[in-house]
Amino acid sequence: GVAGHDRSVDRGGAAPCRLDPATIALERKLTLLRALDRAARELSPLVRQVTAAYVDRQKDTRVLNSEGADLRQSRVSVLLTISVVAERGGILQTGTEVLGGQRGFELFDDDGAPTAARRAAARALAKLDAPKAKAGEMPVVLAAAAGGTFIHEAIGHSLEVDHVQEGSSPAYRGKVGRAVAPETITVVDDPTLPFQQGSFVFDDEGVAARPTTLVRNGVLKDFLYDRATALRENRASNGHGRRESFSSRPIPRMSNLYIAPGKDDPAKIVKELDRGLLVTRMGGGQVDTASGEFVFEVDEGWWVEGGKVRRLVRDANLLGVGPDALRSIDRVGWDIGWGIGTCGKDGQSVAVSDGQPTIRMPKLVVGGSHD
Repeated sequence: GVAGHDRSVDRGGAAPCRLDPATIALERKLTLLRALDRAARELSPLVRQVTAAYVDRQKDTRVLNSEGADLRQSRVSVLLTISVVAERGGILQTGTEVLGGQRGFELFDDDGAPTAARRAAARALAKLDAPKAKAGEMPVVLAAAAGGTFIHEAIGHSLEVDHVQEGSSPAYRGKVGRAVAPETITVVDDPTLPFQQGSFVFDDEGVAARPTTLVRNGVLKDFLYDRATALRENRASNGHGRRESFSSRPIPRMSNLYIAPGKDDPAKIVKELDRGLLVTRMGGGQVDTASGEFVFEVDEGWWVEGGKVRRLVRDANLLGVGPDALRSIDRVGWDIGWGIGTCGKDGQSVAVSDGQPTIRMPKLVVGGSHD
């Protein structure tokens, strides 16, 4: 049956926002964007372009079905993206920062947004002076600050069960109950987290939200299901049927996917790195679910030698195969950091968050320069 019959729910899992963005004058939103533009440009005349994009959204859903459910939820979210381009002598570098979640305009009460604009500009400027990343196979540490883009792309999509049933995600097919990662790795998708971009009280098919443990202590436990994929296996949906709008069909999707924190000291993970790359910000990424091959841009990466962070590097990419990279993780920090974004699949976009602790992979291919 469906949880929460005839229950109207007011804020979709998020705490009520204090300042409803719909009540904020357009001029105040424009003032915010102009302030960010100024904050970034004040750092240096080498800042050539500042793109600040503000979006607020109220999404109201009502699900009625033949089981007699009538469920409503309303979600308010804000998203601010600041991207800065710095240029010198024909060389262009960028820095990007993102703020947001299921919050109201109170997110901009403090000086967090101008600080983020300055951070984005400072990173773009610093990369103008940074040497290119060395190319080759090396240990890579992904800091918690990098957010969970890696886990989202490298394993998340492969655990959406439609890929598995269609045979386009062969790595995990028939593997439930088998080890797919080290014992230190637990992967959870939890739509019940407050304030997170991907949260909801029930999915877009009226199934009550609850955390789903996908990998526990390295063992594959479950996939992400909607009702149709669950019916194929004669089981219940675990509440991951999401749709962009009423006009799209529900498909299995992630919400807030994360690797649970482990026991290692994040600072020590870096200290133990002899020669390798420390990634503190991820850029965009893509994955081929059939082969598991991924490529990520690194927005901010550092060359580490003898356990010390030596210098910022630019133009680095990470290349690998998701299931192999996951299996290779040999350090898991006790911290956690989150990234927020929009995930596209089958032409539909939904809001997601991804989280991970500081992790180390002893051998990953870094794309960069061969000089």
